[in-house]
Amino acid sequence: MRSFYHYMMRYRGAKQPTGESRLADWMFSDHDFPKHSFSYDEVSRYLEWNIPFTEAVQVFDRLWEDYLANGQ
Repeated sequence: MRSFYHYMMRYRGAKQPTGESRLADWMFSDHDFPKHSFSYDEVSRYLEWNIPFTEAVQVFDRLWEDYLANGQ
């Protein structure tokens, strides 16, 4: 099982930025992001305290569901 961070790296570097790519690019550049976490609570709490853009938590919630659904 890959961490959520590793799952998100598929969204990095989009030519047309989306919520997903903005979140992935921010996660990549934030050296304190919990990159090895598999915990919804840990990642969610980190985002709530360090929110990179207004809709980041909603984007995260949607992507977490996809992360779980794909057996990551």
